[in-house]
Amino acid sequence: MSSLPQRIMEYAESLPEATPLCPGALLHLGNRAAIDQALSRLARSGKLMRICKGVYMRPVETRFGVRGPRIGKALAALSALWGETIVPCGGSAANRLGLTAQNPVRMVYLTSGPSRRLHFGAHTVELRHAPRWQLAAPHRRAGNVIRALAWLGPEEVENGLEAVLPTLSAEELNELSTARALMPNWMAEPVSARLPHG
Repeated sequence: MSSLPQRIMEYAESLPEATPLCPGALLHLGNRAAIDQALSRLARSGKLMRICKGVYMRPVETRFGVRGPRIGKALAALSALWGETIVPCGGSAANRLGLTAQNPVRMVYLTSGPSRRLHFGAHTVELRHAPRWQLAAPHRRAGNVIRALAWLGPEEVENGLEAVLPTLSAEELNELSTARALMPNWMAEPVSARLPHG
């Protein structure tokens, strides 16, 4: 009969890339204490990655060697697992929208859950708890605009809007308009002044 770590690895290998492995989901393979022990042994030997307390993922083997799962995929899976909204931070949204050439050095994402650090091999991702308005329209361009403006701050909000509004579709402008109810005044006012139906 194969050992528990072996059975865990066989199970992990049957799952798609970036599927979170949590001890509670492995109880069909053994008891909790044995599973915890097997998981930490597999993480120490590099067969699994310990992303954060109680969450592991299988590294991906490529012809160039072993790498962590793709961050975007992993965060989408964790967002579903934890029932949280997780979105790129304002600096990276501003970069995507062409409002800054700066690329954030650290990988920071905003979350509706608690702040914590995730470890993907050589990469660390910082999750920062953010207010609800900064998480509006997740994974949508209108949401990126809100997060970029939050990052730019009250002094730069007018310039940011001037640059970005002409690039938005009618649907995106509509989404931005809907999100005004959540925005702080310093953002909601200039957004309302500039939107055609504001």
